[in-house]
Amino acid sequence: MAKMPIETAVRRSDAIAKASGTQKYLSDMTFEGMLYSRMVRSSIPRGIIKNIEVPSLPEGYYFISHKDIPPEGKNELWMIAKDWKCFAENEVRYVGETIGLLVGPDRNVLANLLDDLIITYEEHEPAISIEEGLACKGGAFVNDTNIFCELEIKTGDEMDEVFNRADRVFEETYRTGFQEHVHLETNSVACVQEDDAFVIYASAQCPFYIRKSIAGLLNIPYDKIIVRQTTTGGAFGGKEHFPDVLAGPLLVAVNTIGKPIQMVFDRSEDMEFSVKRHPSRTIIKTALDDKGAILGMDIDVVYNVGGYLSCSFVVLQRGVFHATGCYGIPSTRIHGRGVATNTFPSDAFRGFGAPQTLFAIERHMDHLANFLGRDPLELRNEYLLKKGSLTNTNGHVYEEVKLPEMIKQITDASDYWRKAKEYGRGTGKGIGIALYNHGGAFTGNGEQMIIKGHARLHKHSDGTVDILVGSTEMGQGFQTALRKIAAQVLDLDLHMINYDNPDTSKVPDSGPTAASRSTMIVGKLVERAALLMKKRYDSEEDFHVEVEYEHPEGFPWDQNTFQGDAYLGYGWGAAVVEVEVDALTSEVETKGIWVSHDVGHPIDELLIRGQVNGGVIQSLGYASMEKMENKKGYFKQNSMSDYIIPTSMDFPKMESFLVDNPYEFGPFGAKGMGELVFNGADAAFCEAVSRAIDRRICEIPIPPETIVELEIHGN
Repeated sequence: MAKMPIETAVRRSDAIAKASGTQKYLSDMTFEGMLYSRMVRSSIPRGIIKNIEVPSLPEGYYFISHKDIPPEGKNELWMIAKDWKCFAENEVRYVGETIGLLVGPDRNVLANLLDDLIITYEEHEPAISIEEGLACKGGAFVNDTNIFCELEIKTGDEMDEVFNRADRVFEETYRTGFQEHVHLETNSVACVQEDDAFVIYASAQCPFYIRKSIAGLLNIPYDKIIVRQTTTGGAFGGKEHFPDVLAGPLLVAVNTIGKPIQMVFDRSEDMEFSVKRHPSRTIIKTALDDKGAILGMDIDVVYNVGGYLSCSFVVLQRGVFHATGCYGIPSTRIHGRGVATNTFPSDAFRGFGAPQTLFAIERHMDHLANFLGRDPLELRNEYLLKKGSLTNTNGHVYEEVKLPEMIKQITDASDYWRKAKEYGRGTGKGIGIALYNHGGAFTGNGEQMIIKGHARLHKHSDGTVDILVGSTEMGQGFQTALRKIAAQVLDLDLHMINYDNPDTSKVPDSGPTAASRSTMIVGKLVERAALLMKKRYDSEEDFHVEVEYEHPEGFPWDQNTFQGDAYLGYGWGAAVVEVEVDALTSEVETKGIWVSHDVGHPIDELLIRGQVNGGVIQSLGYASMEKMENKKGYFKQNSMSDYIIPTSMDFPKMESFLVDNPYEFGPFGAKGMGELVFNGADAAFCEAVSRAIDRRICEIPIPPETIVELEIHGN
């Protein structure tokens, strides 16, 4: 193993158990005396709870609410803020807000009790859309303006001056909708009392987040809550903060009842009553000189936060910091706001705010090129970021940017230039290109000031080594990647390295499994710890080593002004998509997909290919078919028959390239990549369709019925 290059593919450590169906998930687990639970949720988007009429409960059944939180506890879940209630007490802010919990030994009885429970409300007028939230429809319910969070960043000259000297101005508005995570395993949590501690079993990304979030409900120390991650069947960000919303009520219930309790969502629950990707509205106004050169961009970004803040301010920050994409714009002003609405709170989703604004800037570059009578790729090439370029936070790009090489790879492979000239607009055939990036790890000072990740390695007397970190495997192959890193450094076979699902009582906090930081940051911690262990491995039988994150010098950041180096390194991507649109049905057939990515140096090429394939197809689903509508506060789609996701039949095999560009601060040169691969195929798809039907596309998704409307009514 150790003599093989690190990028050489190996069989995943979880491959056999998952492929054979022997892997156990939380829904497979039982505990002695275990009870089941069903959430009692608000059925209106906004109002006041006037009365809760609980049916007569059989012996052994319970109704749990905010009244069961002990006097010393507080009815709050501590995510990034503490505004999200564990149980609604008085007001409700969205359909599906947790009001109570029904608990008992028979799930059928619980379902009947839920049907018989009656809640009376004083209904208030809700604000559902971004525009309604900004207008404070029904009256503001967050601050005086319904604005949860806000920031503004600037570079170059003042915008008023830039637009005063402009010869022409080009402005457009871009929108993206909700997107459902559709993780293979639905949300699920169990809680068990062991001695004087509470043990949370959770299908989750961030075990230490759960512990911090719910401890205040009982006002107990963190170490009295033990979180054990169970094998997690997918997450995509949907299990970053949302497991707190399940674990909190269960903790209160177990504290009250004294028996183990399990909660497992069914698919319709998961789709109707869980967090989604933030819908967005981005307005880009570009000033041009008399020769068509870009003088500056004024960008306004608004994300629909929903009823509670959760991690939306951090999502908004990343969206703002990626709003100019892969381009160096002479002067910028980017204003970001997160608006409160009476919809289910939005939260983390692969890309974490960047896909929304990257879609907007890529569509803007396409439409701007059309406005100027130029090829979109030629225009892009004039403004590409490169090593030393200034970012929109007045930081710098420190790495070689290999976008020209990547562009050549995919344009040659796809025959882009010929097809772009040959396929006339409106001929039913189209080809589009998009460029994208993604800042690795937490923004700004997050890693050194907030996360402060740790990793520990333990050598046993038999020579085996345990990796002890809080990071989680959720289908992305991280357990395999981390074992490879340790084995390579220690010159051991893979079977000598153990890495189990984390237990917060046994592993140090290495930070959340999010933000494309796992391999880049935690992998580097494991590499450093393995180097320390290697010096002692032959001379000591049973010992451990532990390391803490160390931030490289020379990357200034001011969290108060959001100025400086938001990210130490970026992943980079380029995508070409070719389509053909049926003239009768407006159905789109994707004829080809070509992508290239810079993820530093790959830890395992097969894992990388899997992430690329999944992320690109997920992005194409976001653009083409994943329509999730919220009408009057209710999600219309709640099953796999009406929320459509891509299958292997919907898109052709893609051709994928990697460029080697080792990252100085990553293990074996690796950078973050799990989110990067989502960030651009959607825009390339939309440009291809746009050329095929000769219509501007400024909003996604664009299923066939939307294309029909565009063809009939125009832009």
